[in-house]
Amino acid sequence: MPGAEAPDAVFAALSDSTRRRLLATLAQRGAATATELARELPMSRQAVSKHLGVLAEAGLVKSEPAGRAVRYRPTPAPMSEAVEWMTAVGRQWDARLAALGRSLER
Repeated sequence: MPGAEAPDAVFAALSDSTRRRLLATLAQRGAATATELARELPMSRQAVSKHLGVLAEAGLVKSEPAGRAVRYRPTPAPMSEAVEWMTAVGRQWDARLAALGRSLER
């Protein structure tokens, strides 16, 4: 399928439950630092920073300097692209299953 490579980084980033939790927390809050996020998780700030780096590489979060800290905000565009890809694949499967159903009815 053309363009299938586009959501790869998003799916890879979201394959980890910690990163999904971080992204959900950021979506709820709007923005947070790694230190703020680490307070809620049983891991170090450095580990949280590493996960945030993966989310940033996938384009799911944007980092902004805030004094000596860095604030992270969710960015929805890459997620929308992944959803569009899944929708397109779903339509293909729906068409194939409908054709199979018609074939079985004959």
